[in-house]
Amino acid sequence: MLVDSHCHLDFPDFAEELDAVVERARQAGVGRMVTICTYVSRFDRIRAIAERYDDVYCTLGVHPHQAAEEFEHATEERLLELAGHPKVIGIGESGLDYFYDKSPRDLQQESFRRHLRVCRQTGLPIVIHTRDADEDTMRIVREETAGGPPVKGLLHCFSSGRQLAEDALDYGLSISLSGIVTFKKSEDLRAIVRDVPMDRILVETDAPYLAPVPYRGKRNEPAYVAHTAACVAEVKGVSPEELARRTTENFFRLFDRAGSTAQAAA
Repeated sequence: MLVDSHCHLDFPDFAEELDAVVERARQAGVGRMVTICTYVSRFDRIRAIAERYDDVYCTLGVHPHQAAEEFEHATEERLLELAGHPKVIGIGESGLDYFYDKSPRDLQQESFRRHLRVCRQTGLPIVIHTRDADEDTMRIVREETAGGPPVKGLLHCFSSGRQLAEDALDYGLSISLSGIVTFKKSEDLRAIVRDVPMDRILVETDAPYLAPVPYRGKRNEPAYVAHTAACVAEVKGVSPEELARRTTENFFRLFDRAGSTAQAAA
């Protein structure tokens, strides 16, 4: 069994064939999918997808690109109100994106802080998006959890440098790998992955984006997480079956509201 820990099933790319996309994932051995929230104002349709399929869960949050647009709507109180739904298993994706800078950095940072505070209050893990903002990302995580226990969470679609990986692992975060790890020019990323402990690795698609080899350049979908997992297994020197078992265990340990591996297999 594999888990696609990060996909966007609410995006228009899947609107015409969502049932077929979910079924292809199941046929590929994907036992759980997490459809990720990027707009709190559109959470109703994300929640509806999670409610429609037993094996699909969701998160709640605002992508840093939308931090300005959603700032007045996505208050800490609103996030706490919506986070109680049983299909919500994580908070995010939230974080910082200084590459595109689609929202002012001060609003990105305050939005990220809100999400971290909600994680502390709910015990749900944070799904972190970070691009060209390594130092600020970890600084804010540490500041928001100073004097208390660390938050659970992961760096999604990890493609940054070794220092961020080491800082995140030292803090206690996990690392989720997308199709980027399969790309020919991702030698540096694969070198980092070799050193990431097996109990901290998850796999994802970020569908409809970043399809892995051999589908690179095409629309991605949850079924293709199997190709990413196969690449990670080769990098780690383990069998695909072992990689699937370990990453699935890691998923359920981190996203414990989703149940357990035993429950999923029942």
